Amino acid sequence: MDTESTDPYAHFAPGYGRHRRPDPRIAACVDEALGDARRVLNVGAGAGSYEPAGRVVLACDPSPAMLAQRPAGAAPAIRAEAEALPVADRVVDAALAVLTVHHWRDPAAGLAELVRVSRRQVVLTWDPDVMRRFWLVADYLPGIADAEAGLATLDVVVATLAGLGQQVAVRPVPVPADCTDGFLAAHWARPHAYLDPGVRAAASGLARLPEPVVDAAVARLADDLATGRWHWRYGAVAAGSSADLGYRLVVAR
Repeated sequence: MDTESTDPYAHFAPGYGRHRRPDPRIAACVDEALGDARRVLNVGAGAGSYEPAGRVVLACDPSPAMLAQRPAGAAPAIRAEAEALPVADRVVDAALAVLTVHHWRDPAAGLAELVRVSRRQVVLTWDPDVMRRFWLVADYLPGIADAEAGLATLDVVVATLAGLGQQVAVRPVPVPADCTDGFLAAHWARPHAYLDPGVRAAASGLARLPEPVVDAAVARLADDLATGRWHWRYGAVAAGSSADLGYRLVVAR
């Protein structure tokens, strides 16, 4: 049987664990958001990024290709979808979902499951209105913003959790210039990274675009870097130590 036909994440899973290494500064934001939670369910856990140390963690993900990349010593993991978590009501202190809700088959059902199984929910997502101003999206691949219009991102997460009776707070997550993770906007200050096919494959926002569209944009970016046009336009921005690119932690309870 074709693995990719049964696992929708298989097409961008190869090398994911290598490029998506948790950044310690973002990890600290996630850990703070978890508060005093001792037992944590990591939903859509993938290769295990941002699973907090010093807590009892159970991971779940529907993708065998992603679960196979979990490193030795990672938290125990089970294959399960967010929409049908195989755990009892309020069995964990916190449910964690890191850059995953937009992949879920039914985000509203998945978020309801987070509320059912935990007293606190911590969701890392992003604000598309801020993200569309990111230079890669604004000037090279506006199709990313078009695709995001139909995804469950910040507004959907906040409205759904609030509609479930949760008290919701939103916290910005600045992205360091030397971010060790490889999500879409992580290389905002290192534009040459986007020329690497492995980097692009590890960011679903890029991996899911039509290949000819991405190839054309990357060729233009390569030319702009070679001629200095990119640095002329964005050099001052890239000199910063961190940037607000729209990533947000939603904390509900």
